[in-house]
Amino acid sequence: MSTSVNVPNRSLSPPIDRTDRIEVRSRAGGRSGERVAWGLLVGHVVALAFGLGGLLIALPNPQLWADSPMGVRTFEFGMQYGGSMHIIFGAAAMFALGVVALGWWRTAVFFVLATGISLSSELIGTGTGWPFGNYEYTAFLGYRVLDRVPFTIPLSWFYMGLACYLAGVSLARVVGDRWRVSPPVLSVGLGVWFLVVWDMVLDPAMAHEDLAVKFWTWHETGPYFGMPAQNYIGWAATGLVFMAISRLVWRREPDASAYPTPFPALVYVANIVFAAALSLSVGLWEPIVITVVLALIPVVAALAGRRRGNEPASAERPGQLATGR
Repeated sequence: MSTSVNVPNRSLSPPIDRTDRIEVRSRAGGRSGERVAWGLLVGHVVALAFGLGGLLIALPNPQLWADSPMGVRTFEFGMQYGGSMHIIFGAAAMFALGVVALGWWRTAVFFVLATGISLSSELIGTGTGWPFGNYEYTAFLGYRVLDRVPFTIPLSWFYMGLACYLAGVSLARVVGDRWRVSPPVLSVGLGVWFLVVWDMVLDPAMAHEDLAVKFWTWHETGPYFGMPAQNYIGWAATGLVFMAISRLVWRREPDASAYPTPFPALVYVANIVFAAALSLSVGLWEPIVITVVLALIPVVAALAGRRRGNEPASAERPGQLATGR
């Protein structure tokens, strides 16, 4: 009597090759990275709201917290860390998204170029008045490099620069064919545009004499709600340099299907809302209208265009750019 044992034929199951395993790990890592980025974005928005509460409610109304030990400690914490906290969260959130959208190497390239070039511009600016104008920072944004530029300022250039650039990529995918402009040129141009328009609502409010806390002060005035026109030329030049060099080093456009497109737009909108609230608090409504027309409407149009399926399909696989070099 013979006993037969049925052994499964493993040859019937196709082997998982190395490329498939890398793709599975990449997708899993991308999902994990997105969760981290969204969590940090929540922290960023909460920190922005905390800062607004301190500037617009706590400072003008000390009677609301002065009799509470917890209120005093919260106020002291806000005065020491509130100015820098939302910038640190914003930089961390956009770095996490950058890893998902671009990969570690390309994100690091953008980070180094954005922080290095902006810090250099700010140090030159606070020392010579070029390229932004004659201004100086106060101590409310954290430790100052060479006692002139808060360490958070280059981080702000990085996270808003990357958010603006990726928003520009999304809008370029929608309007690029109609405008007949090279996608890299259009993406960088739109990114610089969004960055400058953000400062058009931020700077007049942050330096306004009626704001309870001054984060920087100007020693000259200009035609745009007290801001010199040179300031915005300097902003455009600085943003253009680090965005353009980053794109040249990357050698290809980001794949918009590799990351949640609303993410950079939400970062941008949250910071516009923060600046708009400060503008309203000092009686400036015109910069808000200008920013809505010149930036918020185009950003929303980019999101709506993609939702309707108007965005061309990317030539690369989803996640391909995010796997690194």
